[in-house]
Amino acid sequence: MSHVKRYILLAVMAVAACLLKFNNYGADYETVGQFRGAELKDEDWNPLIAETVNEKTISVAIDNKEYTNKDLGIFMDDSLNIMVPVDILTEGLKCSSHIYDGKELLVEKRSDEVLLGVDEPEISVNDEKRQITSPMIEKDGTYYISIGELSENIGYNYEWNMDKNQAVAVDTSETASIFPVSYDLRKKDRVGVIKNQGSTGTCWAFAALSALESALLPEESLEFSPDHMSMSNSFVVDTNDGGEYTMGMAYLLSWQGPVLEKDDPFGDGKTEAGLSAVKHVQEVQMMEGKDYEKIKEAVFQYGGVQTSLYSALKSIYSPSEFYNKDQHAYCYMGTEKPNHEVVIIGWDDNYPKENFPVNVEGDGAFICQNSWGEAFGEQGVFYVSYYDTNIGSHNVVYTKVEDTDNYNHIYQSDLCGWVGQIGFNKPSVYGANVYTAETNEDLSAVGFYATGKNTEYRVYVVENFEDTGSFDHKKLAAEGSLKNAGYYTIPLEQAISLEQGEKYAVMVYINTPEAIHPMAIEYAADEATKNADLTDGEGYISANGGRWDHVEETASCNLCIKAYTKEN
Repeated sequence: MSHVKRYILLAVMAVAACLLKFNNYGADYETVGQFRGAELKDEDWNPLIAETVNEKTISVAIDNKEYTNKDLGIFMDDSLNIMVPVDILTEGLKCSSHIYDGKELLVEKRSDEVLLGVDEPEISVNDEKRQITSPMIEKDGTYYISIGELSENIGYNYEWNMDKNQAVAVDTSETASIFPVSYDLRKKDRVGVIKNQGSTGTCWAFAALSALESALLPEESLEFSPDHMSMSNSFVVDTNDGGEYTMGMAYLLSWQGPVLEKDDPFGDGKTEAGLSAVKHVQEVQMMEGKDYEKIKEAVFQYGGVQTSLYSALKSIYSPSEFYNKDQHAYCYMGTEKPNHEVVIIGWDDNYPKENFPVNVEGDGAFICQNSWGEAFGEQGVFYVSYYDTNIGSHNVVYTKVEDTDNYNHIYQSDLCGWVGQIGFNKPSVYGANVYTAETNEDLSAVGFYATGKNTEYRVYVVENFEDTGSFDHKKLAAEGSLKNAGYYTIPLEQAISLEQGEKYAVMVYINTPEAIHPMAIEYAADEATKNADLTDGEGYISANGGRWDHVEETASCNLCIKAYTKEN
């Protein structure tokens, strides 16, 4: 910046500070009139103010969760609006936020629908057109919107604090729920194609991949291969043996898949060897059983939720006392355990209880995608009562699915994933896996399971590992808390450079309330997991971070702790 511009800016900032501090950015600003005989117009001084703001750390606090411009590209534009990447909206605003056709953003919160177009000077709020000063833009493959102007249109109070260089958005709605009374992902183009598992016992694979496809829509429309998931995994299972949701998670989290349906078609009785994952699943959240509000929130924000139920139907044509074929309505209220996996793709709180063939206490149903073809139900979809015994007992949603260039390498010893748990009869535990760098690379992230809700964690790294004494030299690399159970990939606050051949350890301290065995492990628990390999890792566990036990030797298991690297 030239000395002249800097001098003008300093003189104007005192006036600007007063104006900006008490006005939202969507408002009109007073014009600064004469300054040393010259008239300063918005187009002259606004860029100077924006330049100064952008030179410092910009903080955006949304309902007390903070985002900054250090790594998120947040900036102030020449209209003095704070522009944020749309990627933060789903989590930050607890809303549904999706890009359609590469040019339109649909934001949904409660019953409000806000539609923004790239470079469009107006937005649609519940079909009402409104002018905005900063249109949505696309820059280097990332979409940015004015957080202030969006906030004001979905019931948030928005303020800019010049002194702190901080934007604050707070939900002022008196409505506790973030979603409407009914919602259907089919109407939002967020449901993949209906599939047919035929006579195979692969509903678990179909459900997992249908949920994954939904998580990517509408931005990406991909069809994944159930054949590959059910036949090219680390379990000892046949396509007629059945399976469960944890098997699908293990396959995806270990990057064994997914692969595209066209590369490994279903129904030919074989799988294609040598195929690589076309996406990397980095986070899977699990909602607590029967927590319907959390399930709805997950569907609304992230897409289809894989869940379990007991199916009394033997085929799509067989009658059942629990199924109303005319209304496609199902409710089982017995004691049988789940035997079938489906995907929750919506809900209707007012769905009539009279539609169910059994007496239920009240209205309401989940809208579920099945894997029995379009001939079943409502073109492959049916309605399951909120009062069904098993619906919503186990719930999985894929919350972070990334391109395969996110990391160059995954280090792991738990190809069967979360089979069991280990600990010291208390909520906290230390666990560590030791790996050897295959090349010169940067350790960028660590992944592990939270086996219960509200888990607190600390991630450490030990460089140049020699023996358990090396754990005394651990370095804190990240810390935080996790609201739901599931698998999480935690980026390190600062990447750590590794040399080819260097042994290193990734250590995780976790504290999971009410748990007595909080650390997820892989071991030979049954016929399906009997081939769990204890020779592919070096894991250690400790009650206090002092004394360490080698888990492969003392407990015949592998710790579910992964490391992710990028080549440097």
